[in-house]
Amino acid sequence: MALDIASLARQNKATLAELESSLGYRFTDLRLLQRALVHASYAFEQVQGGEDNEKLEFVGDAVLDLVIGHLLFNRYEKMREGELTRLRASLVNEQFLARMAREIELGRYLELGRGEDASQGRAKPSILSCAYEALIGAVFVDGGYQAVADLVEGFFLPVIDGKMQGLLIADAKSRLQEILQEKHNEAPTYRMEGEDGPAHLKVFTIAVCFREQVLATGTAGSKKEAEQRAAATALQNLLGV
Repeated sequence: MALDIASLARQNKATLAELESSLGYRFTDLRLLQRALVHASYAFEQVQGGEDNEKLEFVGDAVLDLVIGHLLFNRYEKMREGELTRLRASLVNEQFLARMAREIELGRYLELGRGEDASQGRAKPSILSCAYEALIGAVFVDGGYQAVADLVEGFFLPVIDGKMQGLLIADAKSRLQEILQEKHNEAPTYRMEGEDGPAHLKVFTIAVCFREQVLATGTAGSKKEAEQRAAATALQNLLGV
């Protein structure tokens, strides 16, 4: 027999309370939390009116962009718009949101259709990330912007700095050159500072310089990686992060 969202929420009250505890947020309207967990495949099979989490996902996607953008804006005041955009994109993509969903074991609370459940749908990054966005949407509709901001800060802040470090190192040389050329119309230079270790296990230390001043040094097992690390450290110093 098909259930409506309210009946499903009453039926699952105990498990929904567990999820609220994991989130650190208690819903005023428990139906919103329940709806955020209803995948389209389950709604088609079991829910009156076919109510699923897709509209809440739509809201959550927009809210996440805003809240994380605001958080990054306040946290990294000297970071350029392009850098902020790249960092935000790394935090709202499918794989990362699926990781956030796994941290609260969101998969075990989802209502999936029989076929989707049988095909390991609870572990699929696409389903987990969409459900996480729906959950954010539900919190926003229930409690407003500040409720989402508090939740996102609690879960995302511990990993944001690590994400930023990874992005800085990944393509640091080109971004450092872009910043210096835009500001001073000059590019940085790199010079070898040291080379240690046996031939099969060399360690290189390279300095990145600008106008004869050493901005930073980097050490790694290849010259290219040492240059990237030096540039990444220089970027950190320039951006004040």
